[in-house]
Amino acid sequence: MIPTSFPTKDEIARLTAGMLIEIGAIDFNATEPFTHASGKQAPTYVDCRKLISYPRIRATLMDFLSVTIMREAGFEAFDNIAGGETAGIPFSALVAERLALPMTYVRKKPKGYGRNARIEGVMTEGQRVLLVEDLTTDGGSKLSFVDAIRDTGATCNATAVIFYYGIFDGVEKTLADHGVQLIHLCTWWDVLAEAKARKAFDADTLATVAAYLNDPAGWKPA
Repeated sequence: MIPTSFPTKDEIARLTAGMLIEIGAIDFNATEPFTHASGKQAPTYVDCRKLISYPRIRATLMDFLSVTIMREAGFEAFDNIAGGETAGIPFSALVAERLALPMTYVRKKPKGYGRNARIEGVMTEGQRVLLVEDLTTDGGSKLSFVDAIRDTGATCNATAVIFYYGIFDGVEKTLADHGVQLIHLCTWWDVLAEAKARKAFDADTLATVAAYLNDPAGWKPA
């Protein structure tokens, strides 16, 4: 069934943040910061992969993502839903099912044997492809996936994610300059607001997280 009627964007953001907190996909730690793939430290961590193990939350968020895609990009905007390897694959399959569209996925790099393909599934020239991922930080990995899709002769003018960091300058402009619209459900700011409302973490931890979100480049552990 294709979802068409759902809460407002702000309410979807609040509910999404709450679900991520509820299942422990959000971790704040003011005393022992996390080291991210970039090598930089932060008091925040999000693990959207946990969502696949919670059927009610998984289904609700995929409904939210599907309706947000249709609201922001159009009801007939796409011919193919592509997931990014690996975290985007389950979510792209669930969105494709809801939107009654073919599903494909994009490898991070050619597999090195056989057809040496980066695209798995059937993607054809001229198709309008939506890239689905779990999250985006600075948008960098999205551009590689988008370029691989475009190399097939298909177009890719949008990417949809559950979680967008929303704290780094220029991300949406970088994507827009590459011809890519960013669609998302919630950001760190939504999570921080919901964590405060739920008193999910102590006041000192929340203050540390707020300081980081306001200046991620300049933040250092105490």
